[in-house]
Amino acid sequence: MLYPQRLGQFTKEHADTVAALLCGLLLFLGWFALHLGWLGFAFLLLPAAYVIGGYESAREGLTTLFKEKELDVDLLMIVAAIGAASLGLWRREYHLIIDGAILILIFAISGALEGYAMQRTERSIRSLMSLTPDTARVLLQGREEEIPISQLKVGDEIVVKPGELIPTDGIILSGYSTLNQAAITGESLPVEKTVGAEVFAGTLNGYGALQIKVHKPAQSSLIQRVIRLVEQAQTEEPPSQEFIDRFEKGYAKIIVVAGILLATLPPFLWGWDWETTIYRALTFLVVASPCALMAAIMPTLLSGIANGARQGILFKNGAQLEKIGKVRAIAFDKTGTLTTGQVQVFQVVSVSEYTQADVLKAAASVESYSEHPIGKAIVQAAGDLDLVGAIQVQAIPGQGIVGIAQEQQIIVGNAVFVQQYVTNLPEKLREIAQSWEQAGKTVVWVARGVEVMGVIAIADQVRSQAAATITRLKKLGVEQIVMLTGDNQETAHSVAKAVGIDQVYAQLLPEDKLDVIRRLQQQYQTVAMVGDGINDAPALAQASLGIAMGISGSDVALETADIVLMADKLEKIAVAMHLGRRSQLIVKQNIVVALGFILLLLVGNFLGNINLPIGVIGHEGSTVLVTLSGLRLLK
Repeated sequence: MLYPQRLGQFTKEHADTVAALLCGLLLFLGWFALHLGWLGFAFLLLPAAYVIGGYESAREGLTTLFKEKELDVDLLMIVAAIGAASLGLWRREYHLIIDGAILILIFAISGALEGYAMQRTERSIRSLMSLTPDTARVLLQGREEEIPISQLKVGDEIVVKPGELIPTDGIILSGYSTLNQAAITGESLPVEKTVGAEVFAGTLNGYGALQIKVHKPAQSSLIQRVIRLVEQAQTEEPPSQEFIDRFEKGYAKIIVVAGILLATLPPFLWGWDWETTIYRALTFLVVASPCALMAAIMPTLLSGIANGARQGILFKNGAQLEKIGKVRAIAFDKTGTLTTGQVQVFQVVSVSEYTQADVLKAAASVESYSEHPIGKAIVQAAGDLDLVGAIQVQAIPGQGIVGIAQEQQIIVGNAVFVQQYVTNLPEKLREIAQSWEQAGKTVVWVARGVEVMGVIAIADQVRSQAAATITRLKKLGVEQIVMLTGDNQETAHSVAKAVGIDQVYAQLLPEDKLDVIRRLQQQYQTVAMVGDGINDAPALAQASLGIAMGISGSDVALETADIVLMADKLEKIAVAMHLGRRSQLIVKQNIVVALGFILLLLVGNFLGNINLPIGVIGHEGSTVLVTLSGLRLLK
């Protein structure tokens, strides 16, 4: 019983695709029947192909005609196909019915591709909705009770345990923990928060239990604002699409008006007989059909998409391949995009009587008991060393950790914390620590007993190919490259300087990134955004072109973006731009060829030098020619 249900669901979700496949199958069977001389069987199959493949185009064309009083290419194609079929029946040249069916099949395939593109918005919104839990643990009269998020009210007190997602925005009433906010704010390091601090829905709680007071309705939370921003940005139609729509309607009007005039005036102006007039009018509709123009674009773009896929560049639709060749400005997210998104030990400096290994070994002996990301980075860096287990380890939230190893007290933490245990902080190490902090790095001091052993710099690592990518993009003619981040100014400028970016926007929330993209679009029109986190989703949707990191990227970033770099290789952006520019050149060449053929066929038809079969051959031949031309991008 499940198979019919699954089949029905598949048919419903992919109705346009099923219609195109059935149209193609019926067309082939009808052609085969004609070839064998089975006219009755062919006349059953081919009308079915017309109806199944052309229903959606006919419905849309008639809707546009009656509701908007406009003609479009959908209706023009149906008229041309029916005209070809009618002429085929009239003159008993049944191969013309096949030609009409081919025209309809092309449009059915185009409609299916468009349908898949329209589903992206719904998928991205569903991905965003899944980032927050469905329920929250609320304190009611001293007892914990789970209720749906939608039932939360301002003033409710909720409990969030270690490792859980924060269900809604709120203020911490009690508890201390580190929260991973990278997906929301883009901060590379987990943020330590305690009483009085604001927390955001969708962020991940660390090791401490928190009691939180809801201070705004759940629908007003930051993550819900992100959802609305994505919805709004993805439904805004770009100017280029509006231009294409206007061109399509104008082209259809010209062809229809010209067809009507050609079907009525020649007998009065030039003395043509009505059979010749109608014959040439129908031939005109066939040769003027924009199939060659459509084939001038889609095969080229699909070939470019296939080429990109082989190189780890996933274009979600052909329009994005065109756009990336026109990009004039690019905005990069920092955390997880220009950087790896994972904190690591950047540098270790020791005092003269200790080595760097001594400092790492001592720090790791106590940090091995910590769940803090900085502690884990230190332990990872000391992985090859022979660690000695510490005892009596005690962590002081927000300050540091102490323990006893080899009968000596080990202190690891910030300067203020370590200074409580040691006689003094060496001046040379103070200067080094200050320079690290100015560069946006986190400084960890390490002491044994009352003596400082050294300092450790913790930082998010810049991707090895980031600087080369920025240089390459500038050589390709990108006019403006900026960096957007929720991190602090010092860290942001440090990373920007390392990769060669001059313009930096720091401490941004998702709506702030969206505003920057809009300002760039006003100045540069075609703007690309490269990101990986949930906080990047509105900017990715608003940008002319959204590019997401495939491995480190969040699900919503991958859904919202137009292009995905499957292996997180930034240098592939330059490859994609080159591919986009090649596709633009080939499309322009194909359009010239397609229009040239149409013009020659129209002139030949008007002068009476071609008949309908020659017109169909010329029409289909030009379509095949530009299709083969588009396949050049497969190389």
